[in-house]
Amino acid sequence: MSSDQTAPASCSPDHPLIDRSQVGARLRGIRKDQKLTLKQLSERSGVALSTLSKMELAQVSVSYEKLAAAARALGVDIAQLFSPVKALANLLQPTVVSTAIDSAAGYSTGNYDYHPMAGDFPGRRMTPMYARIFARELTQFDDYIRHPGQEFAVVLSGRVRIQFETGESISIGCRETAYFNSGIGHIYLAESEADAEVMVVMTDY
Repeated sequence: MSSDQTAPASCSPDHPLIDRSQVGARLRGIRKDQKLTLKQLSERSGVALSTLSKMELAQVSVSYEKLAAAARALGVDIAQLFSPVKALANLLQPTVVSTAIDSAAGYSTGNYDYHPMAGDFPGRRMTPMYARIFARELTQFDDYIRHPGQEFAVVLSGRVRIQFETGESISIGCRETAYFNSGIGHIYLAESEADAEVMVVMTDY
């Protein structure tokens, strides 16, 4: 969903952001529980060793792409990096879980704030996420974002342009949607005067 940036705190009091040091500590804790070195996690995930080290030390905010790659390599849901790991194995499979957007912990990259939803549903096959889009220019990104699977987006407020590395783009407004192959490089840009709000659902395959 975003490119690596050293991110300022969000100005929105309605959508809490988790401190990146907590994300780093959870990543490190899960890695150590699995007795993996940073080098081994780097080889499994494809994320540079130096980037993983900075992630664990909270020296940089990183994109969904890299956090998701690390989580996949560790065999955990990305939501476990945003909230305390729960002993889900001992719980019955729920019929439904509900998450309030305004209380879901999120993470800022400077270009986006994103908030994973329904992280307490065990064995999720989709990753739903609320995002606020701040970025307005391609030059704000180091590269296009790519991750396995497919992606569905619906705009909740404002207007968004999704730019693809193929040169194609789509502009969608409130209550309009887009569905695409997220393995193709893509970037979300706010086109409205105010920051845009988007609900995104992603798959890992």
